[in-house]
Amino acid sequence: MAISPALTAGGRGRAYRTFGDTKVPTDMPDLIQVQKDSFEWLLGDGLRQLFQEISPITDYSSDNPKYEMSLTEHEILEPEFSEEECREREITYSVPLHVTIELKINETDEIKEQTIFFGDMPKMTENGTFIINGAERVVISQLVRSPGAYYS
Repeated sequence: MAISPALTAGGRGRAYRTFGDTKVPTDMPDLIQVQKDSFEWLLGDGLRQLFQEISPITDYSSDNPKYEMSLTEHEILEPEFSEEECREREITYSVPLHVTIELKINETDEIKEQTIFFGDMPKMTENGTFIINGAERVVISQLVRSPGAYYS
């Protein structure tokens, strides 16, 4: 019985398949694409859904609330510094988050709208890491020991 090139003779006459020598090169998959997509979703639809879920925020000082505040829109601007500048200056690589807030005064049915600076959000790099105080960091839960098997 002839052994095919993909099979190798093992001990006691057994044949086993080896995957160590492949002649066809394969492309390396982007193993952190799920994390990058998830972070992009958070910055877009995730924040929008969160703001819709918590809005309106009402004044609970009496049975008839005087004010209602809604977070209507958000805008994420470009980072002020590049990744390299953040490493050199030992600062966080982040993007400014601006939120449009609507304040409804129930007594007069007046609505005031204003865009405010909500804070800086760390921005994920192309490598799937964050630069915090100039040091590159990774979220440990991103590293799964065995795909399909989770340890608790």
